[in-house]
Amino acid sequence: MNLDKLLTIALITKNEAKHLPDCLASVQDLGCPIVIIDSGSSDATPEIAEQFSAAFHVFTDWQGFGTQRNRAHAFIQTPWVLWLDADERLGETTRQDLIQRISQTIPDGKVLFSINRLSIAYGREIRHSGWYPDRIVRCYPIAQTQYSDDLVHESVLVPSGVKVVELKGDVLHNTYADLNQHLEKMKQYAFAWAAQRQGKKSATPFSATIRAVFAFLRFYFLKRGFLDGQQGLMIATMNAVYTFLKYAQLWQLNRSKSGSLKG
Repeated sequence: MNLDKLLTIALITKNEAKHLPDCLASVQDLGCPIVIIDSGSSDATPEIAEQFSAAFHVFTDWQGFGTQRNRAHAFIQTPWVLWLDADERLGETTRQDLIQRISQTIPDGKVLFSINRLSIAYGREIRHSGWYPDRIVRCYPIAQTQYSDDLVHESVLVPSGVKVVELKGDVLHNTYADLNQHLEKMKQYAFAWAAQRQGKKSATPFSATIRAVFAFLRFYFLKRGFLDGQQGLMIATMNAVYTFLKYAQLWQLNRSKSGSLKG
């Protein structure tokens, strides 16, 4: 069944030529329009988008993940939008449930839909480590809500009185293939997190270290990361590194702001 009058698939991209073809292929049979908001790709991302007849719009004035996503609303002509990341693949069970529910649900703002992501990291499906289940709202009526304007870790705003319905199945999420990719993404997120909290939250190198230790213990033991084998150990360790980075960067930004005020 085509959902071309009901649903638009939306993505934000930058240099996603490696992942984008498989992502768009996983939703191609839905027959939905595709809107891509790009932040200045220098690889084959635009050409791949054209191959899938996606509407491709470039905004290079990066203002954060939330703002970039919300820019898509101006180009969406259907009542519903489903957001995917380029490294995600819509699974068959989720696809069928989505078709049925969108076809039968009035976009009156009373229902939003969440997907469940199953992540692959370092070549293994991660079913513990705090990564699974990974429920996230990704499908909503564009007239009723949008994303928060957070620089990073943006989320769909859930209006009061609205029910979040869980779509069946899993959406496959190809995360980190190697250590370098993981480190680069962590640095990006950590620095954006710190910038958003500069002057609003305190941090020191000592508190960053203590938080990092507890982050490792939490993800490896409490979140049962040890059940994910060597990959679970990597994830717990990298979560500790990420925690240290974001609080250490916040400390540095706060010091810089304090010094400028004194000057």
